[in-house]
Amino acid sequence: MNILLLGSGGREHALAWKIAASPLVTKLWCAPGNAGIAREAECVAVDVANHAAVIDFCRAHAVDFVVVGPETPLAAGIVDDLAVAGIKAFGPGKQAAQLEGSKGFTKALCTEFNIPTGAYGRFTNAAEALAYVRAQGAPIVVKADGLAAGKGVVVAMTLAEAEAAIAMMFDGGFGEAGAEVVIEEFLSGREISFFALSDGETAIALASAQDHKRVFDHDEGPNTGGMGAYSPTPFVTPEIHDQIMSRIILPTVAGMKARGTPFRGVLYAGVMLTPDGPKLFEYNVRFGDPECQVLMLRMMSDIVPAMLASCDGQLKNFDLRWFPDSALTVVMAAKGYPGDYGKGSVIEGLDDAAKIDGVEIFHAGTKADGKKILASGGRVLNVCASGKTVSEAQSRAYAAVDRIQWPEGFCRRDIGWQAVAREKAAK
Repeated sequence: MNILLLGSGGREHALAWKIAASPLVTKLWCAPGNAGIAREAECVAVDVANHAAVIDFCRAHAVDFVVVGPETPLAAGIVDDLAVAGIKAFGPGKQAAQLEGSKGFTKALCTEFNIPTGAYGRFTNAAEALAYVRAQGAPIVVKADGLAAGKGVVVAMTLAEAEAAIAMMFDGGFGEAGAEVVIEEFLSGREISFFALSDGETAIALASAQDHKRVFDHDEGPNTGGMGAYSPTPFVTPEIHDQIMSRIILPTVAGMKARGTPFRGVLYAGVMLTPDGPKLFEYNVRFGDPECQVLMLRMMSDIVPAMLASCDGQLKNFDLRWFPDSALTVVMAAKGYPGDYGKGSVIEGLDDAAKIDGVEIFHAGTKADGKKILASGGRVLNVCASGKTVSEAQSRAYAAVDRIQWPEGFCRRDIGWQAVAREKAAK
């Protein structure tokens, strides 16, 4: 098969690495790609936002299958446009992608189909939103309704923080994404990421993971797109796994079908493990970043047939196999992220770091300048490792980080800390 992958981040490098290993692949392109993806695929300068240009490329190069990595083209309806052109693509159509594209859409679905989630309100003006938070009190969660690159959520621990978040969003802090604001109950518990593949009728679980959103150690500082992750998480027991599938994932798939907008692709549920059981706090409609990186390391099966089965409604009799080992990824970001950061600094030592047993390095915001690798984004590298335990994977990943020479970068030093503490306590 000739396959085109869309995207340029660490998630897409992990997908390219996994897709390239499939015996079904004849040729793999990536648009636009990055310096790391260029080792797995031919990177092409096609504007992903220009759907006609993507379709023209597919026709000119006899592309059989398109894999869409990021959420923005999904929300813009690229899968629908490819389908009209007769090109098969992995990911939900525009209507189904509202599960991520609109927080309010997802909350309404939860209400309609009795999916456990926090209490909420939806607002299109600041005065009503302020009245709601003052009545509810803090802590409380303020969210921009639309896509905000993983940064549109403020967990307000005080009323003043909630009021400031509302003002910021309605003053255009997130552009159109903040034209409507969803304010919801603060859920206490442990946050996990749960992934499933859906073909519109059936869903099969992938694997659990735990992301680390805060920029600094000890979960301090502002939220980011993700500073690291590990899989599997010991906090998703078989019982909790079954509860998430039966109470959240399967009712969502059935509800989307009942609404006439069947969901095909990856359902990424952000779940809080509360004292009252698992509750959904958000959906994403693509692989997580950096969770995708650890999932791809752990997936034993060929991913391409799984993606095709999702498109073709054939997941009912499908099964995926996983390596039992743990996997962990550490994000190396440019100093200043998630605020202002510089670009163009040189990164060295990558080949030396990759020599450590069990280590894979996936590029996120990089570009090649001759033989040099330059930083070109906020989150720049994903230093990943496998191990028999989370502790072993963590040790290998940080050993690799320490071989990378990049003075303009930084990382958290405690990725996987909850699982590592649990492993130590069990000894």
